[in-house]
Amino acid sequence: MPDAQDPSIAAVTRRSLLRAAAAAGAAAGLPGTASAAKAKPRKADVVIVGAGLAGLSAARALVAKGKSVLVLEARDRVGGRTLNHDLGKGQVVEIGGQWVGPTQDRILTLGQQVGVKTFKTYNEGTSIAHFQGNRIEYPAAIGFPTLPDDALTEFVGALGKLDALAKDVSRTTPWTATGGAQLDAKTFQNWIDENAVKAGTKWGLQLAFEAIWAAEPRDVSLLHALFYIASAGNAKTPGSLIRLSSTGGGAQESRFVGGSQKVSIEVAKRLGKRVVLNAPVHRIARSGKTYLVTSDKGTFTAPQVIVALPPVLAGRIDYTPHLPSHRDHLTQRYPAGSVIKTLTIFDEPWWRKDGLSGQALSDVGPAKVIYDNTPPSGGPGVLLAFIEGDEARTWAKRPAKDRRAAVLDNLALAFGDRAKTPKDYVELDWSAERWTRGCYAGYLPPGVLTAYGDAIREPVGGIHWAGTETATEWNGYMDGAVQSGLRAAGEVLAG
Repeated sequence: MPDAQDPSIAAVTRRSLLRAAAAAGAAAGLPGTASAAKAKPRKADVVIVGAGLAGLSAARALVAKGKSVLVLEARDRVGGRTLNHDLGKGQVVEIGGQWVGPTQDRILTLGQQVGVKTFKTYNEGTSIAHFQGNRIEYPAAIGFPTLPDDALTEFVGALGKLDALAKDVSRTTPWTATGGAQLDAKTFQNWIDENAVKAGTKWGLQLAFEAIWAAEPRDVSLLHALFYIASAGNAKTPGSLIRLSSTGGGAQESRFVGGSQKVSIEVAKRLGKRVVLNAPVHRIARSGKTYLVTSDKGTFTAPQVIVALPPVLAGRIDYTPHLPSHRDHLTQRYPAGSVIKTLTIFDEPWWRKDGLSGQALSDVGPAKVIYDNTPPSGGPGVLLAFIEGDEARTWAKRPAKDRRAAVLDNLALAFGDRAKTPKDYVELDWSAERWTRGCYAGYLPPGVLTAYGDAIREPVGGIHWAGTETATEWNGYMDGAVQSGLRAAGEVLAG
């Protein structure tokens, strides 16, 4: 039987694959695939799948080196897991990923290069916590309330223990950590059970975990959590759970003027027609040294491909030949977090006049973490509340009006009944988004990192992997997405 990679038959194989792709797509009812074989494929040096920050950063870097690039995006917009919401009168607020902070050098630099400024998250006045029926007021600058029974001391000590464990976990090869198999066999919940005694400490760790991973501590490998903590820094700065969970000096310190999606929009403007929207990719087929990428907007060819998608989506593309089982099994085991992001909008941020920061924590759900998300102009007033983990999974099944009422109850518990009469309310269940399927990022259950971790970034032939889940610095964040795109572009250029 002739070798399908033999250049002498590559053209025949390519035509056959195109016809097969069109036939299979038409049979499955995929839009656009029936005409894929009829239209002449568009060619480029590199086809990039996904126009989030990872894919756009890769495209930008490759174009700067003279490469021809086509970026295929399933949605009718760019930005991936970042998304702005128009408040009217030139004001926007983020309904997707939004915050940046110290050591997130790549996303901050990218924002500067495309003319998007930052401003500080409102972090003044008094914050509110509700725990075991008690209302606790504390300065926003402190970041976490004083808890009964000296639980705050134990909680801060627990954060320090986790940071110390994370220092011994490699950002690039965490599966090689000393005792990695034992760490990977445990969940984060196991660690809480072994190291937290006081109820306040357990609640604080549970709340911090849900806020960072949008999952439950029982869901996630301890080794993966330690790697994630280790990644929350730059080349010169060790990662820190305190940095992940803090506003002032931490991952929630700043926001982008005009909303975080504006960074992607500005990059895409500069890429112009290289970005193709409404083009979900259904299959990537190799023919000799060329890849045929079939989407709703036709077929595209290139000798190298960058798949800049969350693992949960990258694994749903049909690859020919099939991906190595090691890579395929990884994507089968890489779920995304569960979060419903809500924005409650008022004429003004009236809580500021009451001396309140707009930040609140609670052991009463569904919305246990609240922030002031007002635009930099100072109006309209916006309170952001997250429904995360099990709460998101449960409340996603409830009617929208019930979720709204429950969130307003949480806001009123913190800030008074005035919070129950907003001018508008907006929410987005990121798990229900077809081209996302969950946020904030993918996480790894026990046993996956040590068994399959070496497949996270390993190219398969001319297919390269990007997306924040592949980052070694600020994994899960916008900065990690940019790093991953630059790294994938570097692999292409080196190849």
